[in-house]
Amino acid sequence: MNTYVLTGVDGSEESTAAARWAAAEAVRRGLGLRVVHARTWLDDVHADPGQPQEFRTLTARMLADAARNVRTAHPELDLRTDLLDGDDPVAVLLEAAEAADMLVIGSLGFGGFEGLLVGSVGLAAAARCEVPVVLVRAGEEERVTGPDAPEVVVGVDTRAPADQVLDFAFRQAASRRAVLRAVHGWTPPPVWGYAGWVAPDTEAEQFRAVEAGLLTQALAPWREKYPAVVVVEDCRVAGGAGAVVDASGDADLVVVGRRRRSRSLGMRLGPVAHAVIHHADAPVAVVPHD
Repeated sequence: MNTYVLTGVDGSEESTAAARWAAAEAVRRGLGLRVVHARTWLDDVHADPGQPQEFRTLTARMLADAARNVRTAHPELDLRTDLLDGDDPVAVLLEAAEAADMLVIGSLGFGGFEGLLVGSVGLAAAARCEVPVVLVRAGEEERVTGPDAPEVVVGVDTRAPADQVLDFAFRQAASRRAVLRAVHGWTPPPVWGYAGWVAPDTEAEQFRAVEAGLLTQALAPWREKYPAVVVVEDCRVAGGAGAVVDASGDADLVVVGRRRRSRSLGMRLGPVAHAVIHHADAPVAVVPHD
């Protein structure tokens, strides 16, 4: 297992939130934290000549501020900062993430990681990274979800459950002492659905029972592996993305999968992951799986 969490900063509120979230994750799991910035020629344009040499660039001050912010909250954390050079911020992040346990980035950053969430860099990193990517918006790193136990939400494809996704979700729930809400959205058969809710009650219950049974079956080995995790099986009549987004309001973290693809071209984020990244009301972890 890799020994640190990686986060990218760019001076925005979102990247600061990501660094704080990453630091808390690292402390919770007993890992180190590596904070990086992809330095480009734009960073030196606003250099302050009145600062000492080592702090003349925006990037150096940015990393120093990020480190100071994290150390204030977590003085015991094993922390490392790095300026990384490269023309392509996505490639820089992906290379740095190769030795990391996960990559955490802000969802609406500017500068070195421009246009995250709705822009190309954040989506590309989530779509191509070989380790889980967590996207955090400003304010989400300090979510208070109410008096009940924290909750991790995971989207489950019962026809093809992904081991990597479920293992990640159960580990997250275990480390947070959180309830794991396993959400499966299913769509009624066309004849039943297009005609409205006119199927006999016995037939409707049969459909529900089948879908619920598939969810139970997908979760069974993981419940055995993580017996301390409390699991809520949430089977909903809805599209997969809509079901997960609807369940995200009370979540500390939402977990979705992204299938690895061998081709270098084409879309790599599936429609469910893509929609959840944009619309979930919590940080979103995108976990690659085979």
